This record gives sequence, C-alpha cells and structure tokens, in this order.
Amino acid sequence: MNQVLERAPVVLTDLRPTAADITGEVLAGLAATPKTLPSKYFYDARGSALFEQITQQPEYYLTRVETRLLDARMADIAAEVGAQAHVVEYGSGSGLKTERLLRGLQDPVAYTPIEISRATLLAMAGRLALRFPRVQMLPVCADFTQPVALPAPDRRAHGVVVFFPGSTLGNFDEDEAIALLSAMRETMGADGRALIGIDLDKDSDVIEAAYNDVAGVTAAFTLNLLVRLNREIGSDFDVGAFRHHAVYVRERGRIETSLVSQRAQDVHVAGRVFHFAAGEAMLVEYSHKYTDTGFAALAAAAGLQVVTGWNDERDWLGLRLLEPVPPHDPTPRRR
Repeated sequence: MNQVLERAPVVLTDLRPTAADITGEVLAGLAATPKTLPSKYFYDARGSALFEQITQQPEYYLTRVETRLLDARMADIAAEVGAQAHVVEYGSGSGLKTERLLRGLQDPVAYTPIEISRATLLAMAGRLALRFPRVQMLPVCADFTQPVALPAPDRRAHGVVVFFPGSTLGNFDEDEAIALLSAMRETMGADGRALIGIDLDKDSDVIEAAYNDVAGVTAAFTLNLLVRLNREIGSDFDVGAFRHHAVYVRERGRIETSLVSQRAQDVHVAGRVFHFAAGEAMLVEYSHKYTDTGFAALAAAAGLQVVTGWNDERDWLGLRLLEPVPPHDPTPRRR
C-alpha cells in the first residue's frame, strides 16, 4: 500500500507595505536629484507576470544560465548546506529555481519565501506545497529589504539557508546592498548560510541586450511601475509620455534603467506637483555586475565571507555561498 503524505498547510504572514509607505517613498524619490522611483514596486501581479515573460526572452541570459548552473552544481550545494535546512528565499517570484533547490537538498524542513506580491506569493507557495508535502510552507508577504522575523517551523531545522538567486542583489547601491546583506546575516544566524546569485562583469553588448529586448517586454515591465502607482497611491503619471531606457555604465559597473519624459509635463502625487522637462530621465533601477574581488569586499563589509562559489562555463554568472564571519576572527576559513 502506498503511503499518502499529509500536506502541511500554507501559513501566510502578511506584512505588505501600506499605501502610505509607498507614497512616502515615491515622494522622497521624486524630490531627489535626479528623480528616482523604488524598483521594488515593479512586482505587483502584472509586473510579476511580465518579469516571467522577460526571463523567456532570447536576450535575457540570466535565468537560463543560472538554472543550468543550479542543476550542474546541486550535489555540491546540498553537501555544503547540509540536511534539514529551513530555506528562506528573498523575492521568490514564480519559485521555479526554488523547486530545484528543495528537490536537491537533503530533507528540507520548511520554506519561507519573502515576496512583496501577495498574489504571486500565495500561488507559488500553494503549488510548491503540492510538490513537497514534507516541506512546511511559511510564506511572508513583506518588503525583504526590511528586517523580517522568521516564522518557526513545526519540525526543528538544523540551520537556515537564505536563497537569493537571479542577481537581485545587484539592484541595490553599495550602501543598500551592505545593509541587506547585514540583515541577511541576522536572519541566517551564526550557523546559517546564504546562496546568492551574482551577474558577472562581461561584454557590455550582452548585458545591454538583456535589458532592452526586441519584443519590448522589459519596457512594458518598467512602465507598469507607473500604472501601479497611479492605481495604488492616486498619482497621475501619463504612462504614454515616458519611455524605457537602459544602458550599461562600465565605470560604475551597472545597468542604469530610467524612464525618460517625452515632453515637458507635471505629475501630481499626494497633493504635490513634480515638473519633468522634456528628455529628463527618472532612475528606476540599478543592476550591478560584479567581479569576485568586488563581491567579496561587499560581503565582508556586511560581516560575511565567501565559503565557496560556482560559475557557468563562460563566467557570465555565479553562485556564491556565504557564511557569517566568526566574532573576533575576520580571516576567512575557506575559499
């Protein structure tokens, strides 16, 4: 007789930003020079769906390369992480890479995706609950850039591993990335690990093509941010009066994505007026591309050290396993 495993329930912790939170960040960004908008609000339901379409575009190498790298190195990753881990993922999206990780690890105890899009989060957690009935699903709807207390799994975990694929870390400037890695160190605890995907520095034509796909999906994804803000905080961005622009700035080692005003115009947010000149660029996203030296220094500034790492065959993208630097011992134990 086949044993039927009882599926653990999905237990949601909902800490979504409020409209007031979003409005405050938008006002601060529009008052800056140059104007900015927070990229973390790309991911409403439509934005999340558009991003999944981006990953299917021929120019967008990141998802394909990282997925192959996970498959090729999963046995090594599982050996490093160990058995009965509590897997925590920042910005989980559709969870397709997560399936590979949960399948490859030794008896993972629980999975806590932290995702800002509630609809995407619940759909993904429900799907994974069916595929991994022994893994307790403990999703948290929250902004992962802020400290988040982890829900406790019913089964005792032998450690926390934070999974942060997709080179999302590159979307933060240096100070923000250090703050995020520091918060990650607190989340994983002294005996935890973090498995982070990083996009590596390479030919600028390859990089720029990934953020300017011919089909225009990335442009639609970027402009959807304005649609969301109009809907959720009552702004009046004229979406048709902005265009997507992404360029690789080698001296800063990053893609800079902007929405460029196509004409002189005023935008109203929460009773305030913001003037845009024709051709004025509003920065909406960074995407840093790392060297090994630069990434190791970034991790060290957050109290973390690189344990080991894996690259694809062309050195386009890497996975790095991090652990906290032991107190009073800044010397890495392994490389």
